[in-house]
Amino acid sequence: MIEYLANVERHMKCLFQSLSEKDRRRYAAIEAEKLGFGGVEYVSRLLSCDPKTIRQGREDFEAPTDPVPGRVRKKGVAPQG
Repeated sequence: MIEYLANVERHMKCLFQSLSEKDRRRYAAIEAEKLGFGGVEYVSRLLSCDPKTIRQGREDFEAPTDPVPGRVRKKGVAPQG
């Protein structure tokens, strides 16, 4: 498996931190998919996210529609309900 250059990793981390929770999952899933075998572990380590988050991002793409369109939870804020 290839690894990204240090400056690319820095940009990826910066972008990842600026995204909503849902978009983070999806972005991490795409990056892991591009890398193939070992991608989930590499991206998980790089972006400091749980591999389960990446798997959920993959599932997000497989879902026919977004169950809660437009809903975005702010980082660090627990859902209410």
